[in-house]
Amino acid sequence: MSASVLEKPATAAPPRRALAVTLLAVALVLACIASIFLGSQRLSPLEVWEGLLGTDPQSALIVRDMRIPRTVIALGVGAALGIAGALIQGFSRNPLADPGILGVNAGAGAGIVAGVAFAGASGALEYIWFAFTGAALATLLVFVIGSAGRGGADPLRMTLAGVALGAVLAGITGGISLLRPQVFNEMRTWAAGSLQALTSDVNTVLPFIVVGLAIAFALGPSMNALALGDDLATALGSHVMRTRILSIVAVTLLCGAATAAAGPIGFIGLMVPHAVRWLVGPHQVWILVGTVLGAPLLLIVSDIVARLILPTGELSVGLVTAFIGAPVLIALVRRRKASGL
Repeated sequence: MSASVLEKPATAAPPRRALAVTLLAVALVLACIASIFLGSQRLSPLEVWEGLLGTDPQSALIVRDMRIPRTVIALGVGAALGIAGALIQGFSRNPLADPGILGVNAGAGAGIVAGVAFAGASGALEYIWFAFTGAALATLLVFVIGSAGRGGADPLRMTLAGVALGAVLAGITGGISLLRPQVFNEMRTWAAGSLQALTSDVNTVLPFIVVGLAIAFALGPSMNALALGDDLATALGSHVMRTRILSIVAVTLLCGAATAAAGPIGFIGLMVPHAVRWLVGPHQVWILVGTVLGAPLLLIVSDIVARLILPTGELSVGLVTAFIGAPVLIALVRRRKASGL
């Protein structure tokens, strides 16, 4: 798949780009507000206000200790997974790439499971370092395999390597969990994808996500050149290898932090950049801006649905994300306006 695949949609006019980004921002704000009000126990505006002020202990527990941290972690995790997907699609020139398909999330998850099983890791503060290690090793391995041979990084080879590596790591993770029941008990909620974060978890992962996002946006202009191919990007003065290395660093930070906080939530990094590219055109900076708004929006809406769909309890947000995102991606493919598909 060549760079022309990434540029197939007509470039969106600036007013359309601005309108799309504005609508995404407004929708994200509304979703954040709804996330605080809605759940197994719906709150009135007065109860939310009392919870924010701390005048009602029960409302304060729900609002300040549960729903606000959950909403903040959804913002961070959604942005991290979406931007990681956009970066991977950009630097690999592979529109089918995302952290799940290329095995990055599986690497982070395997690192965490190994940390729990062999080092007694517990909680996001300890998970995150094992997640970084696993994500970095998986990303490097897939990139090395995909870049072997003449012509540099090959999108198809990287995709096949990522799928194969993800399957191997999933088998290893499952084997460890079955052989060590205590690992299974600790990881079963996390493995399904959960946003039930504590304030301490938020404080642990958000700095890493912010750093990863900063690196990603700094790489935006270079990603435009990279989409044209290595030779042309070099001719235009872009440092191809430096861009790829920094992209791998950003993806490692983003996927490691997101997986440590919420588990292996998939699909967001694949679908959202595609939808955003259709809205704003092939310019990488605009894709990053749209994705950093659209990905958290999808995750927060999925989390709200997960809380409300069952009369008692809630579904895994990872399941709901797939149920919501898959029909949208299929619709984009059928219209033949989604880049690269």
